[in-house]
Amino acid sequence: MDKKFKTRILARIQHLFEEAENIKNKNPELAKRYITLVRKLSLKAKIKIPLELKRRFCRHCYAYFIPGKNYTVRTTGKTITYTCKSCGKWMRFGY
Repeated sequence: MDKKFKTRILARIQHLFEEAENIKNKNPELAKRYITLVRKLSLKAKIKIPLELKRRFCRHCYAYFIPGKNYTVRTTGKTITYTCKSCGKWMRFGY
């Protein structure tokens, strides 16, 4: 896979995240669809989603996180736990 292809896919992923950010309050289902497309693109092209973008959505139901609305954040010891209110699943991140 050439470098030009990877940069185009990463640009497309960035654009889809921007669109999800803009539409998240008006239409959360459309934001969820954008995240699904990002996930499909990254899997097909074998490109990792950047870390700062990966933590903006639920890994289980692909809901785009809206602060104070559809997820909670808890810190315990050395981990940060995000709990999705849409599906009830949680994700842990070390810090």
